[in-house]
Amino acid sequence: MLFKKTGALFSLCLLALGLSAQTNIDFTKYTLDNGLKVILHQDATAPIVAVSIMYEVGGKDSFEGRTGFAHFFEHLLFEGSKNIKRGEYAKYVEDAGGVLNANTSQDRTYYYELLPSNKLELGLWLESERLLHAVVDQEGVETQRSVVKEERRQRMDNQPYGSLQYELFRRGFKEHPYKDPNIGYMEDLNGAQEADYKRFYETYYVPNNAILSIAGDIDIDETKALIEKYFAGIPRGKEVPRVSTVEPALGGEIRDTVYDSKAPLPAVVMGYRTPALTHPDYYAISMLNKVMSQGQSSRLNKVLVDEKQVAVQVGSFPSGSQDPGISMAFAVLKPGGDLQKAEMIFDQEVEKVQTELISEKEFQKLRNQVEADAISGYGTMAGIAESLANYEMYQGDANLINNETERYLDVTREDIRRVAKQYYSKNNRVILYWMPGEKPSK
Repeated sequence: MLFKKTGALFSLCLLALGLSAQTNIDFTKYTLDNGLKVILHQDATAPIVAVSIMYEVGGKDSFEGRTGFAHFFEHLLFEGSKNIKRGEYAKYVEDAGGVLNANTSQDRTYYYELLPSNKLELGLWLESERLLHAVVDQEGVETQRSVVKEERRQRMDNQPYGSLQYELFRRGFKEHPYKDPNIGYMEDLNGAQEADYKRFYETYYVPNNAILSIAGDIDIDETKALIEKYFAGIPRGKEVPRVSTVEPALGGEIRDTVYDSKAPLPAVVMGYRTPALTHPDYYAISMLNKVMSQGQSSRLNKVLVDEKQVAVQVGSFPSGSQDPGISMAFAVLKPGGDLQKAEMIFDQEVEKVQTELISEKEFQKLRNQVEADAISGYGTMAGIAESLANYEMYQGDANLINNETERYLDVTREDIRRVAKQYYSKNNRVILYWMPGEKPSK
């Protein structure tokens, strides 16, 4: 969800939060009796505060035949509450000179307000209203149903390459709900009723399924008192259901052709089944992806774009998901590009990483990139608040904001070669040829 209107605070953030790199981010963490986890980070660099709350519910959490609910709630919970009139949620923040937003992934939903620090209590009140008193009724459902359906059309159905992740994941998963689009199927958006949404809200929007993360110019003791005032009385919910599906092995390479009338250029898209973010191999897989595509001098850029000149853009990304997922690689080709040639070149580069250790020079460059990413990664209060919540939710350790870099630097050249061999095999991948135009009739 994106709010385009901004207050005066946004300009303040851009100016004041060109912060010097923080070598250590101190925080206080505790849990209320109702199960709400709280993380507080104090920083008086600028008179602002990020008030955020993360719920452990995402695209994969859906009732049968009701996909896309977490994303729908990303919109619906801005409708209003028992004490906030319909449509006035954003107005409270904007009138205070702040900005607000939300986003949903396959695994979690995240809301935040960025406010002047003297408006901390406003942010806490707004989030407590969202958690305890949100209005989930047919009027709000119908309003947001139209909004979400239009968003799906714009971002997925009518956007070049907009369905790329969905087309990859629906072939890579047969049982796990990662196979379904995060935004949901259109028939589910049409069919869901008020009772379905109320059930979803009562199940997942409970304090024992949330992390309240606050970063900025705050007094810790005063903030704790305000949190007690607004959140301690919210009843604990029932035990939250979790996805327990274990996807079987892919069982061999899956190949297909996707026709996309909006796409201007052909592409080769590959997805390799890889373990969850919490798996020890995740860091080596992430480093492998940096070797392949981070920066102009990366291997795929050098060969496919510069030397062979068959592609105009390449990329590869680790899955980074709560459950085992799919690491994606792609190459967008020049007009009339040879898809088989691009695939062959890609496979050759993967084979090199599988059979040869990367050079010491390349390895040192990789380590430098990791350290540079860590230094530049937390330049805003909103970024710090979200990172603290992410680390706590996905990995149970908010302090990874300070020491995760060490896990990357512990990866050896041998580890990179090993995970390339183990996960980047042809019988563990989905490969799609992405073709511009309509699918030919039989």
